[in-house]
Amino acid sequence: MKRVYLDYSATTPIDPKVYESMKPYFLEKYGNASSIHSFGQEVKISVEESRAILAKKINALPREIVFTGSGTEANNFAIKGIAKQLLAKGKRHIVTSQIEHHSVLHPCEYLIEQEFSISYCRPNKYGIITEDEVEKCMQKDTGLVSIMHVNNEIGTINPVEKIGQIAKKNDSVFHIDAIQSFCKLPIDVEILHADLLSMSAHKIYGPKGIGALYIRSNVEVDPFIHGGSQERGKRAGTEPSPLIIGFGKAVEIMSENSYHEKEQYSNQKKLFHSLLKEYCHKILGSDVIILNGNSSNTLDSIVSISFDNSKFSIEADTLLLNMDIGGIAVSSGSACTSGSENPSHVLLALGHDVNTAKATLRFSFGRYTTNDDLEDAVKVLSKILLRMTSGKS
Repeated sequence: MKRVYLDYSATTPIDPKVYESMKPYFLEKYGNASSIHSFGQEVKISVEESRAILAKKINALPREIVFTGSGTEANNFAIKGIAKQLLAKGKRHIVTSQIEHHSVLHPCEYLIEQEFSISYCRPNKYGIITEDEVEKCMQKDTGLVSIMHVNNEIGTINPVEKIGQIAKKNDSVFHIDAIQSFCKLPIDVEILHADLLSMSAHKIYGPKGIGALYIRSNVEVDPFIHGGSQERGKRAGTEPSPLIIGFGKAVEIMSENSYHEKEQYSNQKKLFHSLLKEYCHKILGSDVIILNGNSSNTLDSIVSISFDNSKFSIEADTLLLNMDIGGIAVSSGSACTSGSENPSHVLLALGHDVNTAKATLRFSFGRYTTNDDLEDAVKVLSKILLRMTSGKS
């Protein structure tokens, strides 16, 4: 049976060129990048080259890039790391949104124990955090604003440049979770007024286990891990040099392919919408399938649909299981909450009831997705819906 992978927002396969770039640092160039002898310094040069590649991609300085173990770690590092400095300034208020990734929401909740207060911006009906909503949540003692660039579940793109202007005007630190947007949308930390910005390799055909945090030079952030001088004293521990080299190579390849892939995803998104209408709307009616997010202001590679539970009752687990049996790998939302019985907090924030939020599928396309893959996916979905409506499932 043909297998189709449409969960690129959860993770991407490693690019063969990335894999080849990493191999020497496992087998031949195995020195510790912190060692002063030639074995170590040979690796150190390559690590710093990768750091420079990431920095150039977002218009930052190489010394402003700190490598982390993941995007989740980068988000935790940013939010927890800035807390001490904010407390010293008497800035005990945080602005974030209801639809952030849990790696932002949970560290923010942790800081409540450190006498911080939090305001949660509400998305508009399209799932976008507007600059006006952020403005409403701001206070004189707002020390940190943390808003994601692209929502990982529904693909909506937030106006982070305008939000950054608001943060700067209030002398607040601005953190952007750019894990879903890095290398997919233009990012310039100067234009966006970003003080902290999180990135991850495995969303862009790089290796798992490596992320990065941009820290503006004039922003003081406490070390995330103590015990060594690596990463300018901000994150102790031996540098995972093969992963860092792979991260840099993945960024290079993404930069080379960006125009082609953007065009590919735009065309495939249009095709996918038309296939839904052709196959699924005929079975359920166009008012049953809800398109999550503003289709004109989302990342083209993410399409999230929910089934209105008041008109068509369906179990999310049943949907996902049947899709997988049919050879189609998709998700209901964030991979970090996979297996949870709770509905997506993002979809609840959009106003969906619990059962509608649970009856959701996220299709995310990638570099190796073909038009045939999309047609196969929609045909399998239509067969599942047909069985359910005819009482055979």
